[in-house]
Amino acid sequence: MVIVGMMSYPPEALPEVMKRLSAQPPLPEGITMRGPYGSSRVGEGMKSITIYEIDQSKIAEAMTAIGKRYQKYFGVPGLTHSMELWVEIADALKVMEKTKKSR
Repeated sequence: MVIVGMMSYPPEALPEVMKRLSAQPPLPEGITMRGPYGSSRVGEGMKSITIYEIDQSKIAEAMTAIGKRYQKYFGVPGLTHSMELWVEIADALKVMEKTKKSR
């Protein structure tokens, strides 16, 4: 399963975002970060996406650790962020099958 983190901000915030990104502490063991990947579009500003791969047993720890990372960006003018937990379809189907059998 993964946590997908997204941020958007105006171009003039990029230096502050990069400064705060470089000051981030390492993630706890068991959380693998992919990215951040960036994109920009005229009139819309900058966007970034980061994918955090986690084991199901680490959901609570990962949400807390990643949430703390995003708190470091509070106060950057115009920046917004979100975090979403995404589950592999195969894992979701397994849970559905278990639920179906227990009825």
